[in-house]
Amino acid sequence: MGVADLADYPWDAVAPYAQRARSHPDGICDLSIGSPVDPTPAVVADALRAATDAHAYPQTMGTPALREAIVDWYARRRGVAGLTAEHVLPTVGSKELVALLPLLLDLGPGDVVVHPRAAYPTYEVGARLVGATPLAADDPSEWPESARLIWINSPGNPDGRVWDAASLAAAVARARELGAVLASDECYAELGWDAPWDSEPVPSVLDDRATGGDRTGVLSVYSLSKQSNLAGYRAAFLAGDPVLVARLLTGRKHLGLMLPAPVQHAMTVALGDDAHVAAQKELYRRRRAVLRPAVEAAGFRIDRSEGGLYLWATEGRDAWESLGRLADLGILAGPGHFYGAHFTEHIRLSLTATDERIDTAAARLRAR
Repeated sequence: MGVADLADYPWDAVAPYAQRARSHPDGICDLSIGSPVDPTPAVVADALRAATDAHAYPQTMGTPALREAIVDWYARRRGVAGLTAEHVLPTVGSKELVALLPLLLDLGPGDVVVHPRAAYPTYEVGARLVGATPLAADDPSEWPESARLIWINSPGNPDGRVWDAASLAAAVARARELGAVLASDECYAELGWDAPWDSEPVPSVLDDRATGGDRTGVLSVYSLSKQSNLAGYRAAFLAGDPVLVARLLTGRKHLGLMLPAPVQHAMTVALGDDAHVAAQKELYRRRRAVLRPAVEAAGFRIDRSEGGLYLWATEGRDAWESLGRLADLGILAGPGHFYGAHFTEHIRLSLTATDERIDTAAARLRAR
């Protein structure tokens, strides 16, 4: 299978619902796609501007300052000590890494790539690009002998599931039984909401409680898109098993997958500044506190959603019907159909809208 065999980009199917929502007299409240609407923090934008004399080729492995910043961030924000520069690698956003990891690991026909049942579609896309078989399975006991790459996602997109340390340890143990690489997509890790994640860090798969101090075969993936409003910068990184990191570095060098030098400098500054992250989290906390009860008052049940940037909701009927109902209120959501075959009655509502649009959406839901 190749690129030409991939399905049409799924968001095209939402266009008619977007048109309906835009016809609302007071405009659309677009809660469908998790693209940040708040400004890039000044401290980061200033760092980017200061590094625009980028006349030399950037380093695929990242500058020493960036790698040190990533190592320090894991220790300070995730409780993961003992990493070195050999454990980390910047990526051009996290989506390309998710899509290309099966290729970079030399997977192909006969190999299975496991991903969550409620899943960001790129896990499956990456498997299909190399002819591997994607499999949706959450329980480690369901992971087959033929699995060579296993994706977990915590907090999850779209469902907001957070894996605790014990669950991560079980995942690591099972992946090692199978001889599979375990990759944890942790891009929403700074956005924990429900207890205990409102008061303690969302655990990383690199946590010693998960790995027993041995990071062999384990990777963590993180992005600054959400915590720092850097989606347009394509600023992300991975960390974990240094043997795997070295292998991925070699492949990425050959493919020219390197972050622009100004972005590397901006990332270094962003990773060292916790204040803007805390401020952004409070914006999302307030939006969530407004939207969640309004969604429930409109007859939806919220499932999971203990972390991340979304409300994963259902009213017990097909998601396209729910999308139509919301579109008539001028609200656009994402259908569960996009996130696997198991959740066709769920919708995803994003917190990445302005305060005014969140407030407006909540008022419309309550006045339905």
